[in-house]
Amino acid sequence: MRDFRLLWAGETISLLGSNVAAVALPLVAVVTLRADTFTVGLLSAVAWLPWFLVGLPAGAWVDRWRKRPVMMACNVISMVVFASIPAAAWFGVLTVTQLLVVALLGGVTKVFFTTAYRAYVPLIVHDGQLLGANARLQGSESAVQVVGPGLGGLLAQVFGAVSGLLADAVSFGVSALLLRFIKTDEDRPKRSNRRLRAEIADGVRFLARDPYLGRLAVFAAISNIALEGYQAIQIVFLSRDLGLSPGMVGLVLAVSALGGVAGAGIAGKVSARIGTVRAFLVAEAVASLLLLIGPFGLVTFVIAGVAISMGLLVSNVLTVTFRQQYCPPALFGRITTSIATLSYGGIALGALLGGVLGEWLGVRPTMWIMAPLQLVAVLVVSPLWKLRDFPSKSAPRPPHHLQPQP
Repeated sequence: MRDFRLLWAGETISLLGSNVAAVALPLVAVVTLRADTFTVGLLSAVAWLPWFLVGLPAGAWVDRWRKRPVMMACNVISMVVFASIPAAAWFGVLTVTQLLVVALLGGVTKVFFTTAYRAYVPLIVHDGQLLGANARLQGSESAVQVVGPGLGGLLAQVFGAVSGLLADAVSFGVSALLLRFIKTDEDRPKRSNRRLRAEIADGVRFLARDPYLGRLAVFAAISNIALEGYQAIQIVFLSRDLGLSPGMVGLVLAVSALGGVAGAGIAGKVSARIGTVRAFLVAEAVASLLLLIGPFGLVTFVIAGVAISMGLLVSNVLTVTFRQQYCPPALFGRITTSIATLSYGGIALGALLGGVLGEWLGVRPTMWIMAPLQLVAVLVVSPLWKLRDFPSKSAPRPPHHLQPQP
């Protein structure tokens, strides 16, 4: 498990930097460059747009390559890209255009890194340990979601908003260094003479025909439109509508993320008691209902945030583990990016929609519009309640009522 610990440490440090940047980047736009609500939403949208642009071919390429070198290269490129923002600020030439370009390039590297990373975890962790490993990874992600926003807000308060982007750049460098020390042998994938388009089609076809993955992908797309439309403008809500300082914005987001830490601890226990499918559905349903109270004020915003982070953590642990066990390894990258093109494309659309509606209708009304949409997403996967657990890769043909209808 030495190599898993190195991967775990590197990803945790990188995620800490990314969570600092998640607060710092919009704060640079709002506080330093005086950007409007639409621009703040556009920043989030641009960061996720690469899943639309290169997601499908990235899956096919990653299936052809060894995963660790891809991850290391992505970290190094991200380090350089995000370091350019504090450098430009120090020389007095920082613009909104540069923020958008950095968000886009960072999004491209995230597409390749995330695809390779999810395919790499099963290579260094045995099947029987996969749920526990994913719980640890997701638990660390939740922990840095607590620390990261608070640290981002503190850095912005003391040293200026751009300092958070420097911290992010450093975290990518440390992550690349730790990946360098992993020793697990990784076989080079067999060379393929097939056209890239044909290989992409294999992943899309598998997703379209599978009754579980397809339904989960549609759910994720709708859910991400709702959640990102809500979250893309939450910093505007906190800083302008509620009048909080950058430090307080970071603190509020940090407290809201505490639910994820609890979610990491209960995901395995709850799924063992009531089943992986039902644990997923209960977590999402509770989070969706509490999201409705978020825009009322500071206290309700925090309560909703805790529920969302807990529900998403439980949901992510269970669905990520399911895909890693269920999908054929040779197709994993292509299936993953086919799903991500839908689900992360929903994030880009939600962020853009949040920015547009926030500028047009106001921030609070937009958040209230997005909250009920999350309930619609849960309805999409509600037929899965008939199952107790997600199937494994060795499971027999799915029940008839869950098979795609002609």
